[in-house]
Amino acid sequence: MRSRSAAAELTGAGLNDVYSMTGGINAWHGLVAEGAPESGMATFSAATSPEVLIALAWFLEDGSRRFYSELSVLMKDRDAQGLFKELMRAEESHQATLMKQYGEISKKTPDVNALTSLISPEEDTMEGGIPVREAISWVRGKQLSGVLELCLALETNAYDLHLKMADRVKDEGSRQVFRVLAVEEKAHLEQLSSLLEKKLGK
Repeated sequence: MRSRSAAAELTGAGLNDVYSMTGGINAWHGLVAEGAPESGMATFSAATSPEVLIALAWFLEDGSRRFYSELSVLMKDRDAQGLFKELMRAEESHQATLMKQYGEISKKTPDVNALTSLISPEEDTMEGGIPVREAISWVRGKQLSGVLELCLALETNAYDLHLKMADRVKDEGSRQVFRVLAVEEKAHLEQLSSLLEKKLGK
């Protein structure tokens, strides 16, 4: 699940002849690759203003919020249910932080319509660039370990994305917001890793 992320990093570094195998190396079975949806950096090459970057981040957080909300219902493991509910609330908090920052820099009343006017988001996309419906369809019937590995890939990309946004934006307040969100995404990685280790150790 990391090959698309690595490909995005190499492309960003200036390499042109870069490929990513669907499902990554763990999905390799002879001539057929099967695996979890590939997460990768959501593109924001056209996003030049702090307002547009904030809008993009808000919509990706919304997709992740909906994904974790669905996981909290689909997963039967109580530890996983609790963590996914916690991550859903964290994404809601991130959205509130981003909305507040949008209001501060735009001097407009922050609402979803204002954000929608800035970008044309892929309605179904979450952090990692994966459509929410595709990810939810994939997790149905999967082992918890596989679901947690997908979530780790998503959170890794969210962490990278916020760091890149912090580097891109010129407004210091927005830069600080993206850095704080990156730190929180890193904490999510630690929570998911801890639960995965706990379940694999059983």
